[in-house]
Amino acid sequence: MPKQVDHGSRRRQIAEAVCQLADESGLEGVTLRDVAARAKVSMGAVQRCFGTKEEMLAFALSDIGERIAARVAARLVASPAQSARSTLGHAAAEVSLLREEHRAEARVWLAFMAQAAVSPALAGILRTNYTGLQTVFARLVADACDTPDPDRAARTLLALADGLTTHVLIGHLSPAAALDVLDGHLHRLWAERTR
Repeated sequence: MPKQVDHGSRRRQIAEAVCQLADESGLEGVTLRDVAARAKVSMGAVQRCFGTKEEMLAFALSDIGERIAARVAARLVASPAQSARSTLGHAAAEVSLLREEHRAEARVWLAFMAQAAVSPALAGILRTNYTGLQTVFARLVADACDTPDPDRAARTLLALADGLTTHVLIGHLSPAAALDVLDGHLHRLWAERTR
């Protein structure tokens, strides 16, 4: 009897291999052969899971986005007694990928963002991810302060989070300095909106 394969699990295993290779050498270093070797599966297994390299990259990007969104959601659920302000701060810090344990994920995320500039499929996934995060952030902003445009404040916060990720990765800012910038922005937002 042939061995049963959990295709969902196999796809995630391959996506993890994509991310490891992208972390080491960028997306240009991701080949089907190298992914198969890293995932410890055959080239045929990779091709059965994904029809094209683009499909494989799209799945890996979606998987990263889901992990980040799950961490943000877990942060919101884990601290329901916190104020909306502190919850928004924690969520923004999660999205910024500033902690050491998220450094590899941040490098991979930025590699995908760069590739998305020339890949409509990847750009579409990023737009969907950012739309979902913006909705969550806008709700938190609206709960935290009296602002006429929580969507704009949420867009600004997401752009700042991405910028801080980049500045930490290239060594322009330390994670502590980036968190200080983020905290400063949030405090100015509260001050502006409560006058």
